[in-house]
Amino acid sequence: MAFDKTLAARIREILDRRQGIEAKKMFGGMGFLLDGNMLVGVWKYSLVVRVGAEAYEDALLESFVGEFDITGRPMKGWVVVEPEALDTDEQLEAWIERAWAFVSALPPKR
Repeated sequence: MAFDKTLAARIREILDRRQGIEAKKMFGGMGFLLDGNMLVGVWKYSLVVRVGAEAYEDALLESFVGEFDITGRPMKGWVVVEPEALDTDEQLEAWIERAWAFVSALPPKR
């Protein structure tokens, strides 16, 4: 399955200066992990963001944001952000920062 390589490159550019980041092909797209924990990813043309359970409901209230569901069961704490909400690098970076706030508090998976 194809995924948006331009979006993946934009994410890589934002995360390039940070420590502990690994890019990995997964779920038919590209995932970016922080110390072994999934942070954000690209699935088809959308951004997958791990916001955590506490921020999940608020994230779903935003425009162009939905549940991340590729198996028939939505993944709680994960949202999918459609391309319409990612026009600028500032918008993309804001979503990455939301994921960073949650994932950086998790223990490393190495």
